[in-house]
Amino acid sequence: MAVTTDRQSLGPSAAADTPTLRHGDRLSRAEFHRRYLLHPEIKKAELIDGVVCMPSPLRTEFHGAPDFDITGWLALYRAHTPGLVGANNATVLLDATNEVQPDVQLLVRKSVGGQAQITAGDYVEGAPELVDKDLGAKLRAYERNGVREYIVVVTGKPRVIWFVLEDGAFQELAAEADGTLRSRVFPGLWLDPAALLAGDLAAVLATVGLGLASDEHAAFVARRHDSG
Repeated sequence: MAVTTDRQSLGPSAAADTPTLRHGDRLSRAEFHRRYLLHPEIKKAELIDGVVCMPSPLRTEFHGAPDFDITGWLALYRAHTPGLVGANNATVLLDATNEVQPDVQLLVRKSVGGQAQITAGDYVEGAPELVDKDLGAKLRAYERNGVREYIVVVTGKPRVIWFVLEDGAFQELAAEADGTLRSRVFPGLWLDPAALLAGDLAAVLATVGLGLASDEHAAFVARRHDSG
């Protein structure tokens, strides 16, 4: 089964009169966004510190498969945790020179204390609490804008790096004694990085299941209910 969602063009004449996006172009975020809307044939483009970035075709086992498993991991966590929004490849209006599409993101709704919001145009504005993406120029943009956690799956190594924001700078999260990585922002969001890299989704989901059954997650959920 394949699932697709297409952006809608604002009309053939407008698109014909608007230059397309090209890798390396320097644009304002407003102009980047305008061109992106008018060219729905472009499936993936980002603006990083004012520069247009258009990725090469993505491979299955090096990119698509880990993303799929991370989505399932975060979806299971969200299913048992109120007040959260998860999304794949959704546009984030990060700041005046950055418009990005994280592979996966998890954010707390503004109504229950989150730091980003969903605009009237259905985009995320501000910094999500957690994003997943490859290493690159976006790391410093995320850091500067206050993304609180940032997960990178380096499939070529292979390695999982989980950054946490401390005093305005990303620091690598240390693994627990059992090898798991545990979110500081989302209590109970536990990850077995070895299982993720091995493609063992059952083990990945079993680990987050233990986190969901923990006292820290129960307390987090109770606080969400109290704030609602």
